[in-house]
Amino acid sequence: MESLGKVFILGDSYSTYGGWVPDGYPCYYCDENPRNGVSSVEQTWWHMLLRETGAEFLRNSSYSGSTICNTGYNGEYCPHKSFIGRLDRLIEDGYFERNRPDTIFIFGGTNDFWAKSPTGDLKYSDWWAEDLKEFLPAFCYLLDRVKSRIPSARPIVLMNDPDIRPVMIQGMAAACQNYGADYIRIGNIDKNEGHPTGSGMEQIKDRIMGYLDE
Repeated sequence: MESLGKVFILGDSYSTYGGWVPDGYPCYYCDENPRNGVSSVEQTWWHMLLRETGAEFLRNSSYSGSTICNTGYNGEYCPHKSFIGRLDRLIEDGYFERNRPDTIFIFGGTNDFWAKSPTGDLKYSDWWAEDLKEFLPAFCYLLDRVKSRIPSARPIVLMNDPDIRPVMIQGMAAACQNYGADYIRIGNIDKNEGHPTGSGMEQIKDRIMGYLDE
């Protein structure tokens, strides 16, 4: 297995844990309110993965309820919390010039589905603000920004398949192939209220480990 090195996580509620994400980012999982049998950070998929691979934790930029694109719940325009908005701010602030991840895990799309954000079509260049309100153009933009501004990092996309629409999964896979990004279809895992249980977290970790071992 190749070393994951320094790991950066860009995610939604599935990857949150209180005290391990930036201040002000809402969390689904935390010490104060254990949910789904997850009562410590050691039970999250990413913490288990770091421990088992010997990788180094760099940053977890996960925000509960966040969409990849700039359209959130009830049609909210949300670049302040979207995946692309969070990534762009870090790029503009020079974060990745001071901190160079070796691996970037991108785990999202679930809220784009739940929020009924527009799906749109694959678009690999010349994005306008309206494009970034749609899921597939925004996902392409996200990968383009990672590959062009953080070229030394290996992006690994985690897909919540089969819990989001097939057209979204198919589009994500095509975009990953276009940009040379790894992607892993997580498949059926144990969940409660749409979120991984403790067993589900372990299943996510195991799927990633299985992919890395191939």
